Amino acid sequence: MIKTKIKTGDEVIVIAGKEKGKTGKVKKVIRSPKRVMVIVEGVNVGKKHLKHIEGVQEGGIVNIERPIDISNVALIDPKTGKPTKVGYKIIEEGNTIKKVRIARKSGEIIDTVWEKTK
Repeated sequence: MIKTKIKTGDEVIVIAGKEKGKTGKVKKVIRSPKRVMVIVEGVNVGKKHLKHIEGVQEGGIVNIERPIDISNVALIDPKTGKPTKVGYKIIEEGNTIKKVRIARKSGEIIDTVWEKTK
């Protein structure tokens, strides 16, 4: 399985493809053995034709968000608002050790991955 540095709920920007420049929140990360894709709110929207099923769903044409390859999105730096890579850092504070995700451009802490006591 391929590891990813982008998680559900992250604010990302599309850096390649027809949707380049659009931003949104990651709804879902789809992992497969060969590649990783993400579904981003309001990006790569396509139409799907649904058949009417009595009492279950209504028929018609609906808009759905299609997956984008993870290599085509970048995390938005919380400090500058520009695309950045994600790094990891281990911080020791007193009795606790924390592993945090950081934005490579500004060094800003994004979130905590895990926390342990010594």
